Amino acid sequence: MSGEDKSLAERIEFPTIPEDARSKISHVQEELERAELEQLRKSVPLFAPIFKKREEIISLPSVKPDFWSRVFSAAPSEIEEYILEADAEILSESLRNVLVERFEVDAEGNGEPRSLRFTFEFDPENNEYFDNAKLVKEFYWRKQVQKTAKGKRRAWEGLVSDPVRINWKSPEFDPTHGLLDAACDLFEAEKKGGKRSDLPEYEALVKKLEVAEAEAMKGADEMEDEEFEMPEGDDESPAGASFFSFFAYRGRDVSAEQNEQAVKEDEERWAKIAKGEEVPEDDDEDEDDDEEDFDLVDDLEEAEVFPGGEDLAIAIAEDLWTNALKYYAESFQPSFDFDDDDFEDLEGMDEDEDEDEADEGEDQPPAKKARN
Repeated sequence: MSGEDKSLAERIEFPTIPEDARSKISHVQEELERAELEQLRKSVPLFAPIFKKREEIISLPSVKPDFWSRVFSAAPSEIEEYILEADAEILSESLRNVLVERFEVDAEGNGEPRSLRFTFEFDPENNEYFDNAKLVKEFYWRKQVQKTAKGKRRAWEGLVSDPVRINWKSPEFDPTHGLLDAACDLFEAEKKGGKRSDLPEYEALVKKLEVAEAEAMKGADEMEDEEFEMPEGDDESPAGASFFSFFAYRGRDVSAEQNEQAVKEDEERWAKIAKGEEVPEDDDEDEDDDEEDFDLVDDLEEAEVFPGGEDLAIAIAEDLWTNALKYYAESFQPSFDFDDDDFEDLEGMDEDEDEDEADEGEDQPPAKKARN
């Protein structure tokens, strides 16, 4: 077949990774990731005494009352974007302490360092919003490995968690608008048995999410009609999810047993790679998208209240928690947020003041010379 007879798609050649380098690149990249994970694991006991010293500073009577509320007020954009005005009020008035632990790592630096435990402590006497003095949310790092119909290996890994109920003193104080309660209701109903998607609590939560998303989209359209610019990052929380919806996050439905089996297979596979043995490469999902009998998506995704839960957990653990002293200090720095109109007004005021001073100068006698 001549070049002219070939279709355009057949004649176009897209550059690809050289075949003889593909697996080598993959294995070296995996080795780097494993080394980074080991580094994180060993850093846990190394940082422990430093965080203990930091806690002594935070516990000072002059610092403790508003330390963490100040830290959250100076939070970076990837955390700030999830804090609504109602959330900020609760955090500023009631939050007293925050603790982040990589709780699956022991004192010798052994264990899974990506699992996280968040403990938020609140002042009961200054909390008119809910009764909980403490909110504890644990995230477990899980891995899931499945085989496609063609026998190829597909893997998923990430954080999973159980929802944590908040006892709101009144529905009007709930910035999640009932979404957190609905997520907890579903979780508790699942414990009693039955197929998740058949439970009335599942249907109720999905409907609540649809309503919340529709209202958020309507609000976005109204803002566009009024020529308001949507804040950067709003697409991360399409339902305008409250920070306290973070406690509803679940992630994928991967059990500890599934994770243990996947980790075991991974270690066996890596041992073969280390010996120079050939192993099947993980499947590229794009290559088998037409496989209708294989799907790593579970029905929890339809009922996920806070899709950005994993990203927020990592951001708090790796940035806000670690750099809390820096953010506390930054909270004392004045913030000047002027737009162009503000600057024009200020310039106009300066000009008026200059004219007034000139007018006053014309009516005043010459200044006397100072004696030497």
